[in-house]
Amino acid sequence: MQKEEEQDNETLISHLEALRETLLRCFTSLAVGLLPALFLAPKALDWLIKIIIADSNVMLNYFSPTEVFIIQIKTAVVIDIIICFPYIMKKIWDFVVPALYDNERKFIKSIVFLSTFLFNLGVAFCVFVILPLIIKFGISFATPNIQAVFGISNVVTLSLWMAVVFGLMFQMPLLTHALIKYGIVDYKTISDKRPYVVVILLIIAAILTPPDVLSQVLLFTPTYLLFELGLLFSRGCK
Repeated sequence: MQKEEEQDNETLISHLEALRETLLRCFTSLAVGLLPALFLAPKALDWLIKIIIADSNVMLNYFSPTEVFIIQIKTAVVIDIIICFPYIMKKIWDFVVPALYDNERKFIKSIVFLSTFLFNLGVAFCVFVILPLIIKFGISFATPNIQAVFGISNVVTLSLWMAVVFGLMFQMPLLTHALIKYGIVDYKTISDKRPYVVVILLIIAAILTPPDVLSQVLLFTPTYLLFELGLLFSRGCK
């Protein structure tokens, strides 16, 4: 009995050590990637602003000497996350793989590619579709007596946050498929609980977006459609 407890403790310690090493490598990759991201940030920031205000005929303003510099640092952090995301995903799945069977390992390898693709797709969808809509929505309230004056800090911070959120929420098909494939929930149960899924996604959208209905709907709608897509591909899983 004592030997079994010792073995369990050794196993737990080895798992914690592996988790520590995985997290350390992930944070190290982010630290290494931050330096080139800082050089890319100014051009990336100009590119982002041109896209989100392209058809809006609006200028962004800054109100303190260091405001743009701080925004460039925030931009560099997001670029760093995007660049390092495939490596981080690989390390996370490498931590999970030893506990899986061979067929599950093959599935995990495909997930790394699909997860990276979906993350980048979510970021691109947010930048090219969602953010211009939000800017136009804000400008629509302008009148001859009320003019829109947007601060660069508010707009870019919102844009960077929304881009990361969309990238993460676009993981929904993989999450749905994995839950069903590994028997955590069965297809019929999750299919019958659609109303609960809708409520949960609405709550998440409300938490992750600014306090306006448009942003919440724009995040909820593609996320729910991706949930349905994941459900569709999981129909044959047991």
